[in-house]
Amino acid sequence: MTSLKRTTEKSLMILSGRAHPALADEVAECLGIHPVPTTAYEFANSEIYVRFEESVRGSDAFCIQSHTAPINEWIMEHLIMVDALKRASAKRITVVLPFYGYARQDKKHRGREPISARLMADLFKAAGADRLICVDLHTAQIQGFFDGPVDHLQALPILSDYVAGKYGHEQLAVVSPDAGRIKVAEQWSKRLGGAPLAFIHKTRDITRPNQSVANRVVGDVKDRMCVLVDDMIDSGGTICQAADALLAAGASGVVIAATHAIFSDPAVERLRRSPVQEVIVTNTLPIPAEKHFDKLQVLSIAPLISQAIHEVFEDGSVTSLFDAPN
Repeated sequence: MTSLKRTTEKSLMILSGRAHPALADEVAECLGIHPVPTTAYEFANSEIYVRFEESVRGSDAFCIQSHTAPINEWIMEHLIMVDALKRASAKRITVVLPFYGYARQDKKHRGREPISARLMADLFKAAGADRLICVDLHTAQIQGFFDGPVDHLQALPILSDYVAGKYGHEQLAVVSPDAGRIKVAEQWSKRLGGAPLAFIHKTRDITRPNQSVANRVVGDVKDRMCVLVDDMIDSGGTICQAADALLAAGASGVVIAATHAIFSDPAVERLRRSPVQEVIVTNTLPIPAEKHFDKLQVLSIAPLISQAIHEVFEDGSVTSLFDAPN
């Protein structure tokens, strides 16, 4: 008697929350598919309702949501979407976080403080997530907070290739806005042909959010075009102070390169007034028209995310995306 066989075909589905649907559409387009039609709305008391309009049973589901303002609302919607996928019998649920909410609360600075970044990971695990895909986490240790695989994507190749193509003829220096991100600056230096490193020595009052003081430049930046690199721009105070300090130290010019454009007020006005030549970011977060300005250059992260999704779906190697030479 011949054994019975059943042929099964894997099904990749993209599901998007309402925080940044344009990015999800672009990711899906790169993969040659369309996001699953979804109904989502708030009840009168602001509770969120979500329903997928197609069957997701047995699918490899990739649920995309950028945690932008109002951040708590979109995180809750994201969790509800994951719960809906689990209860609808999706085979594997991968949560795609172009921007991971609460990532800056990754450790206790003082007693009686939460570690909210860990709580976020626990919430997604409890909701039913099997895997996370993130872009430029604030600290690499957050990968260990989730009980399951975490693919940590880096926007560095996208940003550095743009900088090399436009400013490679200049005498470059790579500058970290503080000593804590010098390892990221070292990666930038390698991508830019061994450009010298510098960092800004700054002080911060941990009781006052979004405030720091750039004290002095450590490293030689005189007559160099400085590439000031960071993972995010929130209110813009730190990065603009750093740019001023570099120019005061004799830099010939400054460009800012950051992955996440949070742009909380008054960031746009600060950046617009700043003497920097260009502000280069990616579209991990939505940037409304009123927050665009002449110096701003937005690069798409969608090809990177879509490649990672393809590798996960095909059981390939996400690490291979970063092994290619510059």
